[in-house]
Amino acid sequence: MYEIIEKRQLSDAIVLMEVKAERVAKSCLPGQFVIVKIDEKGERIPLTICDYSRERATVTIVFQIVGASTKRMAALKKGDFIRDFVGPLGKSCEWLSEPVEDLKKKKILFVAGGVGTAPVYPQVKWLWEQGVAADCIIGARNKNLVILEEEVHKVADNLYITTDDGSYGMKGNVNDCIKKLVREDGKSYDLVVAIGPLIMMKFVCLLTKELEIPTIVSLNPIMVDGTGMCGACRVSVGGQVKFACVDGPEFDGHLVDFDQAMKRQQMYKTEEGRKYLKEQEGATHHGGCGHCD
Repeated sequence: MYEIIEKRQLSDAIVLMEVKAERVAKSCLPGQFVIVKIDEKGERIPLTICDYSRERATVTIVFQIVGASTKRMAALKKGDFIRDFVGPLGKSCEWLSEPVEDLKKKKILFVAGGVGTAPVYPQVKWLWEQGVAADCIIGARNKNLVILEEEVHKVADNLYITTDDGSYGMKGNVNDCIKKLVREDGKSYDLVVAIGPLIMMKFVCLLTKELEIPTIVSLNPIMVDGTGMCGACRVSVGGQVKFACVDGPEFDGHLVDFDQAMKRQQMYKTEEGRKYLKEQEGATHHGGCGHCD
């Protein structure tokens, strides 16, 4: 059992929880995720790690209330317990293996959309702890949906906020901000890391490809089972079949077939759609053993 040490309501439908999970906290790295199951009857929920403290032996998760299971989890209070908290899973950020001195020479821009700010934060924080400067854009539909602004502000070299309705920060979407930074302000970047809804990441990648900036995206939003057995997060990357949970969740954004991923995500929501995908994809439908029912 894993105790909830702290709980915060970041918005009407977004919740932050700090959970006592010593083994996960001891070995997790930015970019990885955990699978949470609140009780025996609860479903498995894959969530990217928002923060961690090896000293406190805690891991912080952020989730949006989108269904029955996340609604039940949001009802838990500080001092309550979660039955399963499994991780760390997935691969950590690729650039973690680079020498810090090399990273210090790079100009990195993080682009976060909505709840995507949660997995962006530990990456920017890790770089800041190593003395590596990074800029960050947080985009949301309106001011009430901007999350973790204070936390990101402390670790980012420059923080830019955009809202679709102009209620806070710059009016427009994250691409509008990227264009302004590069084309008007004359900034140059060696790498962009974009995390958010698929549609947002798609258009960020279209822009950064045009600007010739290498871009990494996280496909955590399409994960369901988190082990590769369900086939939900099957995606085409550079023409090859990959699974976000076992091969990622981070990939070269310029190689991801976002149109196929979004179409497949819609089909996977229905039983008929899942059966069709299984028939069409055969043994490659799954990412784990490849032969499960």
